[in-house]
Amino acid sequence: MTVTSKRTFFSETLPGAVLMTTLSLASPALLATNGYSPTGFGTINKGIAGAGVALPQDSMSAATNPAGMALVGHRIDTGIALFSPSNRGFTADNNGNPPFQIAPGEYTSDNDLFFIPHFGWNKPLSESSSVGVSVGANGGMNTEYNTAVFNSFGGSSAPTGVDFAQLFVGVTYAQQIADGQWVGIMPIMAYQRFKAEGLQPFNQFTTVPGKVTNNGYDTSTGYGLRIGWLGDVSDKLTLGVSWQSRLEMDEFKDYAGLFAEQGDFDTPSTWVVGLTYRINSDVQFVLDLQRINYGEVKSLSNSNDINIFNDPTGQGLLGANGGLGFGWKDVDIAKLGLQWRKSPQLTLRAGYSHATKLFDSGQALFNILAPATVSDHFSFGGTYTLSDSNKVNFAFTRSLNETIEGSNPVFTPGQTGSVQMEQVELELSWSHSF
Repeated sequence: MTVTSKRTFFSETLPGAVLMTTLSLASPALLATNGYSPTGFGTINKGIAGAGVALPQDSMSAATNPAGMALVGHRIDTGIALFSPSNRGFTADNNGNPPFQIAPGEYTSDNDLFFIPHFGWNKPLSESSSVGVSVGANGGMNTEYNTAVFNSFGGSSAPTGVDFAQLFVGVTYAQQIADGQWVGIMPIMAYQRFKAEGLQPFNQFTTVPGKVTNNGYDTSTGYGLRIGWLGDVSDKLTLGVSWQSRLEMDEFKDYAGLFAEQGDFDTPSTWVVGLTYRINSDVQFVLDLQRINYGEVKSLSNSNDINIFNDPTGQGLLGANGGLGFGWKDVDIAKLGLQWRKSPQLTLRAGYSHATKLFDSGQALFNILAPATVSDHFSFGGTYTLSDSNKVNFAFTRSLNETIEGSNPVFTPGQTGSVQMEQVELELSWSHSF
């Protein structure tokens, strides 16, 4: 079956204190996402749909390109996002073969409102170098269906769903290396937590029974690195390049029988290239091209239509190296943004991003737990200057409602259905320059 897309338009004071606040609030982290990667980092960046690898403007820009931190000055940026993933769920059609089907009907996930804070700080060390700290969150895998979705497979509990959240802390050093050229490096420390509920029938398809579901929250920590370059080509054109390594995370031991490679759930590497073109002194056009390498993480990329009933090696079982996953593919994202300084007090922004399809129709089964179907985001934002040292920023992001129709020929032969999601996000922040 081919994939059919249905789109309907509209269808910190002290760093330590802010860090602890972020840790406490990031648990249900869900943001306007591509897969589970945010469309952008920081309010200014989100106002132009996450573009800006060649347009650093605040102390969260290190998460896009650490080289730009040498240009943002001595400042603090702190804010909070209000995120609502509406219409998040799936439909199971009434054309399966009982008991090998999900009970027909429409299923909508609870948990439709999330508050996600961020914090950034940067300080110049000299005229050509700076050091900074950026704290943010990733999310996008959160569902809670108030029913036993997989009960027909052999008895399961309610609710059914997963909750995944990730917090990152990056420490950046940026340095000018030549006239109009800068480089930056940001070691990253990451913390993530996960729980799954209602997946009891899959205990018969795992290498580690008892480590699949209903084990409460498990946590893991890890590390990685982001590096970047920024360079002025002319008075009008600036280029930027950034790469983030795969974040090597500890395994989720309490879910070693769910995720491939005995509970491994690393964060995939990413790279982004882009430009800023200054149309005039008040207007900038921004273009970024990004790739997220979901395919390098087996728990994300392994197929979930593997015929484990005819697999004498057992390598398709949950928890094995080749075990069932979400079937996610590498994603390519194009981001366009326009920024206009309307007056000395007011700057306005708008942007659009488009991502390639995350998974195919045959991967529908596990993606009811993480219906990351969204590929188009529209954004609008602005900054209002209160004084020479204080500004307030806002960004509004709206995704197109998108449905992916498909089936799973192994677990639910003959039954079709669809998964869908749409997203709205409003973010506000305060910027203080010293």
